[in-house]
Amino acid sequence: MICVALPGLAISTEEGQLTGRGLEGFYRAGRRVLSRCEIRVAGREPLAVQARMASADRARFVGTLRTSPQTGPDPDVIVERNRFADGTERITLHSAAPRTLRLPVEITLGTDLADLGAIASGSAGPQLSASVHGSGLRWSCATGNASVTASVTAEPPPSDALASAGLLRWELDLPPGGSRTVELRVRPDGAGPLRAVGRAATSPLAAACAEGDDPRVPALLRTSIEDLQALLLRDSAHPADTHLAAGAPWRCGLAPADALAAARMVLPLGTGLAAGTLRILARTQLTGPGPQSGMIPGPRRDAGPHLPPQCTATEATLLFPALLAEARRWGLPDQETEALLPAAERCLTWLRDTVGDGTYLRDPNPGGPVRCETQAHAHRAALLGADLLDACGRTGAAALRQWAQTLRTDFREHFWVEDRGGGRPAAARAPDGSPVPHLGAAAVHLLDTGLLGGGELAPGLLDKVRTEHLARLLGSPVMDSGWGLRGLGSNEAGFNPFGHRAGSVRTQETALAAAGLAAAGYEKEASSLVRGVLAAAETFAYRLPEMYAGEQRTEGSAPLPHPAACRPAATAAAAGVMLLTTLAGIRPDAPAGTVTLRPVRSAPLGEIGFTGLRVAGARFSVRVGRLGLAMVEEAADGLQLGV
Repeated sequence: MICVALPGLAISTEEGQLTGRGLEGFYRAGRRVLSRCEIRVAGREPLAVQARMASADRARFVGTLRTSPQTGPDPDVIVERNRFADGTERITLHSAAPRTLRLPVEITLGTDLADLGAIASGSAGPQLSASVHGSGLRWSCATGNASVTASVTAEPPPSDALASAGLLRWELDLPPGGSRTVELRVRPDGAGPLRAVGRAATSPLAAACAEGDDPRVPALLRTSIEDLQALLLRDSAHPADTHLAAGAPWRCGLAPADALAAARMVLPLGTGLAAGTLRILARTQLTGPGPQSGMIPGPRRDAGPHLPPQCTATEATLLFPALLAEARRWGLPDQETEALLPAAERCLTWLRDTVGDGTYLRDPNPGGPVRCETQAHAHRAALLGADLLDACGRTGAAALRQWAQTLRTDFREHFWVEDRGGGRPAAARAPDGSPVPHLGAAAVHLLDTGLLGGGELAPGLLDKVRTEHLARLLGSPVMDSGWGLRGLGSNEAGFNPFGHRAGSVRTQETALAAAGLAAAGYEKEASSLVRGVLAAAETFAYRLPEMYAGEQRTEGSAPLPHPAACRPAATAAAAGVMLLTTLAGIRPDAPAGTVTLRPVRSAPLGEIGFTGLRVAGARFSVRVGRLGLAMVEEAADGLQLGV
């Protein structure tokens, strides 16, 4: 149970008690400020009966006690705990006893003030000794050249505090049908109340809503937006700029490629997040002489059993101009576009300089492979970047389009592996030129071509016949698990349903596949993926994880959680938005004052409607009927429906 309102986290099991084991505790900015919070009423622990997420930043736990055994088997005290990511725990005792109860309440507290990374690696230190401080307890420890201090304050103040045992104690009187509440506030010393970015009036994400025949649709959109809001962070040096942390609990900081990909998927919620993310990353862009000039730095990432780790800096550098171009189509103001254009130009210059006289964009490490998805990212960046340069009166567009044409021609010759089933795209070409033939979710990026003017999509690297072959492969049981798209085909060597990129369902790639298939006209395959993820979302209480096991769906089964997955995760929450809005097929061209609708005609979820989306800087509402016909219900003044 993870409550998130970054930089605050609260992590616990479904029992509700914080025992100090594993990752349990309250965190602020990556440090555990409280690891134990165990309550006993009348000398006993409440019996846990329910735990659920009430919102992205709040978990609610309910337990019961039977304080009067002579009255029968029914509990007469309900213990309700509301745990908030901001470091607040509200414990309320409700009495159903026919007489006034006088109950001793004891709360045992403790912490190690450990860093999240140390906890995750199993090297957290011992519990620290407490001291009595005000109406609670306090702990401190030395870290390097500084000391870290945290405290818990209680309201009402306890009747007794025992520092040696980390114990606060109350004697509470509960009249028949009455309630009493104890509130704990956990904070690092010197820190004020947590002000989560997503709770601010200046949040860059629109509070859109959905409705329709399928009751799971509004729940998924609502939870996805809540999770996105909870993962928002401000740039400390430029507070007006926000970005998404990659995910909780493992990656609560900026991961450039993930932040850009998530901002792109949530463009229907407005361009503010895209603009802030682009500005933040433009300030990290490498400049000066050398082969890396123009790159957006990023870490390496596992690429599965068949290929070496991947450089996410390459992906981020190619996503940057593509996101700027598409954000402009969704309504990013010209002034903001112009300010970001130099950074996008440097990304495109890096692309052309790195390719040089060749055709393909290789891995940056010497002798690295030529990856299929890297060529897809580069091709999209070139075409959308050329469109952006032309629109802003800059030079260089013709050379980018010419290279993209050459890449399409050569890719179709060198990146297709023939077989008895009609062939498949190669996952990569090895340094010696031989194809790496395994089928994986990286191929979905070939369907993700990007938005140009007039609601048109950029051309892809595959021709129509091979696009159809790829669609059939992605829609087959080898790739479609029934819960979403596997990262690696189930009949491939090295398949592992829990493999990061070797068989688990990655929510982001499933959303990209569904959107790409729908845009290419393969609605049956796209609809199957949408329905699969929606069914998985229901089992995950609509908080989609970054990934989950790629086991085949069967009657009565449920998707298996991945133990290393972030949940919530920026790309997964953004994928929930993308999966649903794909059904409406919204393709805006704000500079031209038009919006085109290409809904999924088969209406796989029945009637569906969206209110409060953002197009051209204004509210946008659209409805798709059961016959697959779309109708705009609210839009910016002057926005025309494209053909």
